[in-house]
Amino acid sequence: QVQLVESGGNLVQPGGSLRLSCAASGIIFNIYYSGWYRQAPGKQRELVAGISSGGRTNYADSVKGRFTISRDNAKNTVYLQMNSLEPEDTAVYYCNAARNDQDYWGQGTQVTVSS
Repeated sequence: QVQLVESGGNLVQPGGSLRLSCAASGIIFNIYYSGWYRQAPGKQRELVAGISSGGRTNYADSVKGRFTISRDNAKNTVYLQMNSLEPEDTAVYYCNAARNDQDYWGQGTQVTVSS
């Protein structure tokens, strides 16, 4: 059984930082495209950052220079380091792993940026 478990969401002030973690079981993360998505109330889910099996990364324009996605193969975990957080970053953040016709999602973790 495949499970993706996110953690690290919290309430943080504008300008602060958080690191999200996504631990996988039942799959080997480094053969999948792994992505962090987010969904704010009333908005569609959007891709924030992704990392390919080869380690190539991509980011939404809104987070470039502020967020960094990384993967620890030994821990089978993907991270999202988020710096200079803005109120507009408030959302539920989801971890995803995709490969061919396989598509797995975590349960989500809430990030709230507010003073």
